[in-house]
Amino acid sequence: MGTHRTVAVIGGGAAGYFAAIAAAEANPNCQVILYEKGADTLGKVRVSGGGRCNVTHACFSPNELIEFYPRGSAELLGPFNRFMTGDTLEWFADRGVELKIEADNRIFPVTNSSQTIIDCLETFAARAGVDVKTRHGVQSLDPLPGGRWRIVFDEGGDRDFDAVLLAPGSSRRMWDVLRKLGHSIVTPVPSLFTFVVKDKRITGLEGISLDRVSLSIPLSGWESEGPFLITHVGMSGPAVLRLSAFAARWLADAGYRFSLTVNFTPDYTIESLIDHLNGLRKSTDFQRRKLITTPVLGLPLRLWKSLCMAAKIPESFTWSDAGKPHFRRLAEQVTQASFPVSGKNTFKDEFVTAGGVALSEVDFRTFGSKLFPNLYLAGEVLDIDAVTGGFNFQAAWTGGWIAGHAMAHRPLE
Repeated sequence: MGTHRTVAVIGGGAAGYFAAIAAAEANPNCQVILYEKGADTLGKVRVSGGGRCNVTHACFSPNELIEFYPRGSAELLGPFNRFMTGDTLEWFADRGVELKIEADNRIFPVTNSSQTIIDCLETFAARAGVDVKTRHGVQSLDPLPGGRWRIVFDEGGDRDFDAVLLAPGSSRRMWDVLRKLGHSIVTPVPSLFTFVVKDKRITGLEGISLDRVSLSIPLSGWESEGPFLITHVGMSGPAVLRLSAFAARWLADAGYRFSLTVNFTPDYTIESLIDHLNGLRKSTDFQRRKLITTPVLGLPLRLWKSLCMAAKIPESFTWSDAGKPHFRRLAEQVTQASFPVSGKNTFKDEFVTAGGVALSEVDFRTFGSKLFPNLYLAGEVLDIDAVTGGFNFQAAWTGGWIAGHAMAHRPLE
């Protein structure tokens, strides 16, 4: 029989639900109450992956998995050795949810509906006896003698608990509560956003995508590589989102105004591309073709035309008409195109921040506060974030599961 415990979980997102279920299942004598400020729970789960819910990512090595976390990688290594991707798959499978691994290694429910994940979490929270209370905002959190906690609610009234988990997501209000308690809060800044670029070279090219480009911010030293998308406001795609995540703080300090260098053909440098283009010029298959309407290197025609025009290639030129100066200008546009970025564009529904509770103040064996007993933290309230692909959810599942067992007084061996 487990020890009787009263446990409060603040925040009805992925980490909060997972922690509440873990605590209630690990110790049936636990009275677990989950409080959510809004009218509904699991909002980010609902909109994740375009409404399909990107549950996690098919990376099964903790040492490899942590490479996807710009902040928190070192701290998550231990927790991932205890609960990670394979455990998440097993957890949902045991509860009747079948997941699938897609070509890009993202993992979704086979139903392609986030409602499947929501139904699972709500069903098993109810079965475990978790009491879910919506429209319960937290006004203050006060430590009591003996390591207990008192929660004062916005709606009036208060209640005491043996343990409290804070999993409110990116909540500035709860960060203020923690700051008043004495926790250090790393100033939150946006992460995972697209770049606003107004440049005639990409005007009218929205919808064009490339499987692989190389991006760099010369002033910062940050680089990224991967799929790329031109949008009506600028540039997006995994390569851009990854760069925005890893360079989040530098970009915030720069006011989101900087010069971005794009190599549309990462396998080539300027010099090697000049040689390649010269070789094509000598080919009988190319000599009489119009250079501006004969794209190579897998570049879409509209993008190729735009880069040729930026390189001042006359529209009438055939490949045989072009010389090294023309090819040099074209190679510069293809491999070292510099674009002015004038801002960011965030995904409002799936907004992610870099910042939160300083990781040095958290014991990652339990996700407990080092400053206060019986206070736990999981999810985006911590200074942990990841690139897109299911990694942020995996950190939430891991943190919630470990913290839930700790709160139930059933620590993991």
